[in-house]
Amino acid sequence: MRSMWMAALVLALGAPAAHAQTSKPAKQPGPAAKAPPDLTSDDAKTIYALGVSVGRDLSSFALTPEEVQILQKGIADSIAGTAPAVDPKEYGPKIQALGKGRQAQASAAMLVRAEKESGAVKLPSGVIYHEVQAGTGRSPRPTDTVKVHYEGRLVDGTVFDSSARRGIPVEFPLNGVIPCWTQGVAKMKIGGKAKLTCPGSTAYGERPPPGSRIPPNAVLVFDVELVDIPGDTSKQ
Repeated sequence: MRSMWMAALVLALGAPAAHAQTSKPAKQPGPAAKAPPDLTSDDAKTIYALGVSVGRDLSSFALTPEEVQILQKGIADSIAGTAPAVDPKEYGPKIQALGKGRQAQASAAMLVRAEKESGAVKLPSGVIYHEVQAGTGRSPRPTDTVKVHYEGRLVDGTVFDSSARRGIPVEFPLNGVIPCWTQGVAKMKIGGKAKLTCPGSTAYGERPPPGSRIPPNAVLVFDVELVDIPGDTSKQ
């Protein structure tokens, strides 16, 4: 199945080169807005789910609305059997590089935005800590076990994991998680909430969890609530 999607992408992502020397067509008056697709049948729902899945796979490309139109043109040409506007053998190998470049741009922009937020603190590692709600008591030590609620997002806002949605907080030793969490949660107090913006080097780096939608070296954003420090006898 994935080979079918990628064949369409090879055509679509190469299309800008083919149109680079042509003038932008004048906007033509179009028909009235189309009604939303009918999703009552099982097949329709399955095809829609296919589109959602493909869209998620493409999120790292950070396509503009104009580029989405080019993508749609490439897919339509591929499905219709129309001769491709560019040579897939030439542009196919460039897809991965384009995705990595777009991801790097989006990640850098996210880090800049996070650092500029009022109250944000940039740690020596590059982690950006932003306290949302102050807690009470002491902060956890690296050797402590902590209980937290969290939600993790990619730079495009896609939620890849959320204990908050499951309604069950998680416990872990603070020195047994990604560096961003070890450093950020160590600044929190019980009942406190914070946003952690994690450079790829302080998150999963080149090896994201198997089966996750986290790209290699992705900047990640976590909303974290420190629920408890189990075993802490100093709690009031």
